[in-house]
Amino acid sequence: MADTRKKAAALRYDTKKASAPRVVAKGKGKIAEQIIQVAREHKIPIKDDPQLVEVLSTLDLYQEIPPELYRAVAEILAFVYRMTKKVQ
Repeated sequence: MADTRKKAAALRYDTKKASAPRVVAKGKGKIAEQIIQVAREHKIPIKDDPQLVEVLSTLDLYQEIPPELYRAVAEILAFVYRMTKKVQ
């Protein structure tokens, strides 16, 4: 039986400190809800991508994303950039 609880993952990308984005939070159920709530409170754009969240949840916290996820994460970063520009 599939786990139907909501899942969330948060990424951070500091180009001065890392060569790739890192998973800085992940969870399901209430933890996922808290991650989403914190993002909303800080006006961080949220992108709903269940397949990517599923893969990101298998990574360790603070682990850089592997090269095979670069394209998918680049699309998320482009989305965040566009959303941030609209807000300013």
